[in-house]
Amino acid sequence: MCQNCDYHEILESAGLDPTENRIRVIEVIGNNGYPLTAADVFKTVERTQSINRVTVYRILDLLSEKSIIERLSTGGRAACYGMAPNKNHQSHPHFYCTECGQMDCLSPGSMSVRIDNLEKTFPGEIDRVEVRIDGTCKNCLK
Repeated sequence: MCQNCDYHEILESAGLDPTENRIRVIEVIGNNGYPLTAADVFKTVERTQSINRVTVYRILDLLSEKSIIERLSTGGRAACYGMAPNKNHQSHPHFYCTECGQMDCLSPGSMSVRIDNLEKTFPGEIDRVEVRIDGTCKNCLK
């Protein structure tokens, strides 16, 4: 959970109006301890206010486009969403359970990924690096 993020300020600094729906979606993602699917975000928001499922998807796309949240690949067409790295959220790797589909955040220091050598030899521009470890979670191992 993030007690340090000012979601209004995050949206405004990205040039977005802090609408009620946008605030609610970003709060659900930012206040959660692990990345969520779009369906999870929709269900959570829907518990406290009526919202259209398509609206949630559009907000997720917009927040991803503005680098407020990040879209994390689960290997198929589905994705999970978490806060993009910012002053309160360090970049970190994720663990994806191939059995149940749960995505978990790993501590930022659990894996070191240095892209400086790649940046020296790669002829393009690197915008983002996503590190995902796939395996079976402890619950599925039981």
